[in-house]
Amino acid sequence: MKLIVAYIQPHKLNDVKEELYKSEIYRLSVTNSLGCGQQKGYHESYRGVDIEVNLLKKIRIEIAVNDEFVEPTVDAIVRGARTGEIGDGKIFITPLEDVIRIRSGERGKEAVG
Repeated sequence: MKLIVAYIQPHKLNDVKEELYKSEIYRLSVTNSLGCGQQKGYHESYRGVDIEVNLLKKIRIEIAVNDEFVEPTVDAIVRGARTGEIGDGKIFITPLEDVIRIRSGERGKEAVG
């Protein structure tokens, strides 16, 4: 079991969801987040004062999958999020030690679904 965490551009969320659904991946969590990477932010002027904005809006997607769904999930996220420009995002894959479905008490692969 793996936990896939992806940071993407906010305007690409619908494209990523579409690609995930085409790959039969329906379970995900989505959170608004702020961050910076290679984009490094931008400067803007507010009432004559120069302001550096280096925390940009991003979307964080978390998906817990069984091992056989890791590559299809990653491929779907890349297809939906890629523009070829700096700031497309990152994907992190970490092992999951255990998962427990609260409603039924199922554990492991059965709880992930």
